[in-house]
Amino acid sequence: MKKEIVVSGIRSTGNLHLGNYFGAMKNYVKMQEEYPCYFFVADYHSLTTHPDPAELKKNVYKVLAENIACGLDPDKVTLYVQSDIPEIPELYLILNMLAYKGELEKTASFKEKARNQPDNVNAGLLTYPTLMSADILIHKGQYVPVGKDQEQHLEMSRNFAQRFNHRYGDTFPEPLAFNFGTDLVKIPSLDGNGKMSKSENENATIYLCDSDEQIIKKVKKAKSDQGPTEPNSQMPDYIENLFALMKLVSTPSTVDSYTKNFNECTIRYGDLKMQLATDIIQFITPIREKTIAIQNDASYLQKLMQMGKEKARESASKTLDEARRKIGINFYC
Repeated sequence: MKKEIVVSGIRSTGNLHLGNYFGAMKNYVKMQEEYPCYFFVADYHSLTTHPDPAELKKNVYKVLAENIACGLDPDKVTLYVQSDIPEIPELYLILNMLAYKGELEKTASFKEKARNQPDNVNAGLLTYPTLMSADILIHKGQYVPVGKDQEQHLEMSRNFAQRFNHRYGDTFPEPLAFNFGTDLVKIPSLDGNGKMSKSENENATIYLCDSDEQIIKKVKKAKSDQGPTEPNSQMPDYIENLFALMKLVSTPSTVDSYTKNFNECTIRYGDLKMQLATDIIQFITPIREKTIAIQNDASYLQKLMQMGKEKARESASKTLDEARRKIGINFYC
């Protein structure tokens, strides 16, 4: 196993969808075979929006269950809940002493969130990059799988690591963005606009917890047209989207058959959508059923959370002890 440490947070809001699975989870499952991985449910981060306490707790359990159902193995990775690790907020406090108001206010995510929720521009929003940095540096993370929207925050994590190292001596590695493999996939939205996302059109997003009826209804409403009028025509983007989804969940022979029908102008989009919905259901059902089974086994979830907590704290406590010692706040050693 390679020695570079991988750290990644999983949001504790909403449900995982096909975009999450093919864009991230599938690669996480591969990473766990080759790298020491720390994956956590980022419940502290969600507090910036003041979620309902009962809903937050339920979502944390659900996110854990979904991630295990998708293939994360708690025996191979350290899977934990962010708020279970008290060393994280302490390192967050320390790093805030190395962060400056001006740079925090310039982050694109802060500007966007301040614009979208002007009545709740709290300090947690402003210092989100510092908490994200603490999440990574507490395990001396070197590789961080992030999307484009998080690259600025990762650059700030490198800056904070550099500042700490310069002031107190080499302690933290400078984390790098990490794309595992070459088969990263962006899952298109069913409405033909951008990628599948819970923050955009929920009716055009397939969730791993969707019922069969919901999947059929969403796929039937996917954007299409009357079909090609000339053989071997160029596919419109929204039709390419349907075929892109089909390539992920259907057999190659099914994809070839409908591609042939399109090229010969004999395609019936109603049939294609029903086939696509059927294949999505077949793909999602085992994940959905396993998620429900895990959620219904409270003792199993508690056991996994405790195991993840112990493994994560073992790493985090070593890092924090070193940081405290270098700063000069180790009074009992």
